[in-house]
Amino acid sequence: MKIGIIGGGAAGFFSAVTIAETNKSCEIVILEKSPNVLSKVRVSGGGRCNVTNSLSDIREFVKNYPRGNKELLSVFTRFSNIDTIDWFETRGVKLKSEPDGRVFPVTNNSQTIIDLFLNLSKKYKIKIVTGFDVTGVKRTKDGKFEVKSRNDESFNFDKILIATGGFSSTEKYEWLQSLGHTVINPVPSLFTFNCKDTVLRDLQGVSMENTEVKILGTKLNAKGDLLITHWGFSGPAILKLSAFGARVFSEMDYKFNLEIKWTSLDVLKETERAREENPLRQVSTFPFTGFSRRLWEALIENADINSEKRWNELSKKETERLVLVLTKSVFAINGKSTFKEEFVTAGGINLKEIDFRTMQSKIVPGLFFAGEILDIDGITGGFNFQSAWSAGYIAGCEIGK
Repeated sequence: MKIGIIGGGAAGFFSAVTIAETNKSCEIVILEKSPNVLSKVRVSGGGRCNVTNSLSDIREFVKNYPRGNKELLSVFTRFSNIDTIDWFETRGVKLKSEPDGRVFPVTNNSQTIIDLFLNLSKKYKIKIVTGFDVTGVKRTKDGKFEVKSRNDESFNFDKILIATGGFSSTEKYEWLQSLGHTVINPVPSLFTFNCKDTVLRDLQGVSMENTEVKILGTKLNAKGDLLITHWGFSGPAILKLSAFGARVFSEMDYKFNLEIKWTSLDVLKETERAREENPLRQVSTFPFTGFSRRLWEALIENADINSEKRWNELSKKETERLVLVLTKSVFAINGKSTFKEEFVTAGGINLKEIDFRTMQSKIVPGLFFAGEILDIDGITGGFNFQSAWSAGYIAGCEIGK
């Protein structure tokens, strides 16, 4: 049996190895558009490869997927993040879990993961073809799949798995739509917010823990750490917000107002305590717990409080302005930027057209899907790779039967 895998990324390689280990008689070919395979694995986690997340409760785990969480619940029941960790470690790659739940190889090098897949591919005689830009797939009279490239090269397969990752426009899905599948319009997910507010000048690199962020005029909100960059805002809270609000932000053309609650402290009580315990200290030189000196001074200035003002001199109106700035700072967002090198899309093949017990198409027998080509995406922290590993494993087991 000849199997074609379109896409040489995480889902593609995981599926290929699973097929080979399930049925050693299969002839497996990976077709990759770019000159290099596993490029996203290489850049993930700043070059360390965030393999998965150690969160143990599957029902909590799926809450990290804005799209596909219901379908993934059954998928993870059969191949979970714990199974993934075991899969890598039994094949010689030791992993470690960091305090925030992210899991990396102990080498802190994504090349460790890449080498494993390349070595296993060599072991199982999996053929890798790069520079193969697929332009069409069709069923032949004998029931096989003919896959054609832009250079008029072609392969015939008994079964195929689509694991190309997400595309940035609907037009790039046309060759899949020609097979009868429908596509949910793709839009960017996991991006940072651009902001030109002068309050942020000279604050790049400043981070704040346990913030609350929300988009005015919507129900979108998130909690977590926030990072100020030279172009605006990033960090876990912003990235989570961008993922869950991907379609809303697209409709807004990435122009909206962001409200930030900088701290979980009771600001009014902290203000009263500072006035009582440190009445002669200057407000600008006495930041509340969790605030860096630079951020505190910028927010004090934004509250229109004189830098030499002492706590016992703070008027009622100044106190109100301080509380407002610390709990409801509003910034105008005027665009987005891709988060590092990790491009993630919301959208793709309609999930209603996939049998998640097998990852096979309900429309075309013998056609399988795994990874971001589906309308599934997660937040940062190893969640996108986990959906790729799990779907790839289930598809691989079914194809190899």
